[in-house]
Amino acid sequence: MAEAERVVGQEIFRQLRTEQISEISAASEVVKFKAGDTIYRRGQKAGSVYVVMEGRVALRMPGNESFRLAIDICDKGDLFGTSVFFNMEKYELDAQCTEDSEVLKIDFWVLKDIMDRDRLTGLAIQTQIAKIYYNRYINTMQKLQAILMSIPLETA
Repeated sequence: MAEAERVVGQEIFRQLRTEQISEISAASEVVKFKAGDTIYRRGQKAGSVYVVMEGRVALRMPGNESFRLAIDICDKGDLFGTSVFFNMEKYELDAQCTEDSEVLKIDFWVLKDIMDRDRLTGLAIQTQIAKIYYNRYINTMQKLQAILMSIPLETA
C-alpha cells in the first residue's frame, strides 16, 4: 500500500488536502519492528512522529529495569512520538513494541511546515494532539489511583 493511502487513512490527517497528503507521504516510510524492539528512548533527539499500522507499541516512563510505568499502549491507528509538537527537542518516553509491529514514520518538520502554511489545518492537527495527550493524562491518573488504592493503609 502506498504511503499516501496510509496517511489519508489516519484520523489525524483526514482534513488534509491532496497536495498536503502527497507532501507527508513523500516524507514518510513504513518501518517494521519485532516484539521487544525499541523505536526510540527517552532523551533521544526527536524529529519524527509515528502511527501504528499493525501491532502494538508501549509508551513507558523509564525507571529501573524492574519497574517502568506504562503510560499508554498504542494500537493500530494511534499516533505517538508527539513531543515534537510541543517544541521539545527530545522524546520524553520510551517507545517499545510489545509485538511484531509496522509503523508509519513521518518526518515532523515536513508536517510542521504544512501546519505553519495552513493555520486551519495546523489547528485541527493540534486539537487532535491535545485530545491524545488529555486521554493519556486521564488514563495515567487512573493507573496511579489504582496503584495507590492497592497500598494497604496502616490502621492504629
